[in-house]
Amino acid sequence: MSSDAAGLRARRAAYEILLRVDQRGAFADLLLGHRLPAFPVAADRRLITQLVLGTLAWRGRLDFELARISSRELERMTPEILTVLRMALYQIRMLTRIPKHAAVDTAVSLARAVAGPAPAGFVNAILRNAIRAAVALPQRAVDEIGHLAVVYSHPRWLVEKFVDWLGVDGAETLMAANNTAAPNVMRLNLARADADSLIKLMQKDGLRITRRGRLPETVAVEAGALFESVSFREGLFQPQSEASQLVARLLAPSKGALVIDCAGAPGGKASHLAELVGRRGRVIAFDINFAGLKNTLALARRLRHHNMLCVQGDARGPLPLQPGSCKFVLLDAPCTGLGTLREHPEIRWRLKPDDITRMSLMQDRMIEYAATLIAPDGVLVYAVCSIAPDEGLRIAQRFLDRHLDFAVDRSTRLRTEFADLLDDAGFMRTRPDREGLDGFFAARLIRRK
Repeated sequence: MSSDAAGLRARRAAYEILLRVDQRGAFADLLLGHRLPAFPVAADRRLITQLVLGTLAWRGRLDFELARISSRELERMTPEILTVLRMALYQIRMLTRIPKHAAVDTAVSLARAVAGPAPAGFVNAILRNAIRAAVALPQRAVDEIGHLAVVYSHPRWLVEKFVDWLGVDGAETLMAANNTAAPNVMRLNLARADADSLIKLMQKDGLRITRRGRLPETVAVEAGALFESVSFREGLFQPQSEASQLVARLLAPSKGALVIDCAGAPGGKASHLAELVGRRGRVIAFDINFAGLKNTLALARRLRHHNMLCVQGDARGPLPLQPGSCKFVLLDAPCTGLGTLREHPEIRWRLKPDDITRMSLMQDRMIEYAATLIAPDGVLVYAVCSIAPDEGLRIAQRFLDRHLDFAVDRSTRLRTEFADLLDDAGFMRTRPDREGLDGFFAARLIRRK
């Protein structure tokens, strides 16, 4: 296959993923996981990933420019042509290694293949105009929020929230980090072997470890056909962000313990906890989503964790558990995902302003029920992958105000292991622009006797 044909095939795959994300509400990372193994050349896999995640992240800025270049309103364009235009303009404006004429030529060929000659001519005219002159961005002195929304490609309402929470400087650094590629982090399955042995097996399988993480089980891996590797199929590792791995370590269940995961699907943290408690321990993963529980069970089988039990149940309560009987409970609550915009750039375009309030009401109800399960001296970890104060900090603060028998754990272990991640109140808070980690909030709460 010629390089031109290979390039067009890779762009066609990226286009199809973007169209499904836009039209069917699919998630880009899952679609990439299914499509990339069909491309044996690493450069093609990198290009597809970059085109998908980059086009999604920069969609706001791309649409701002397309709306001013085209005589036709974006709402009147077919989804197919708009997707081709976004992907091509992303290459023209954001990628330096792809010649502009090559981006135009492949976009025209792609448009002709998916829509016909006339739309292909329209695509050619728009992109030639884009090459001739860039569109002026909103002036910061006139409309600072509008300027930031376009420059950093976030919805205006979300920029307003970030500025309210973090100030202008903090909002800028956060949004810039949201538009960078997240590290390709894996969690080693230490139930199978020690970290060094697992790394050697992965390297033998052709996977390149780029760095070790904060935890013994954390490694970053060069992007590739991870899910087709023998070591993945054998359950030696699991994709999971570093901040997400820290949550299970924050709960720190003892060996042989029973752990309740109140919202256990799709199983990343539940399987991590199963590893931590060992074969004599037990993790019961509850979730209201049956399809998610099926994925959790499949993950447990691949990782060979025989100490996980998956049960369908609503963590707003009641669950089939005796009140006050549990020593270790994790509530990784459903949330907006505002801390994961690097991995899931499509989230920023799907969320609505009232979603934060809606999720916080559910989280408040879930933590209230989870607290009823905790035994004296038991531990509850409440976590969300969001930087919204209404979903993290304020949920924890209101809970502690209502429940004087609970307190934040301020033990020496936490101050040592999580020193740079804890705020003055003892809560774990991470951000991609500060620690290079996804934006998480987590609180380790102990029930007094």
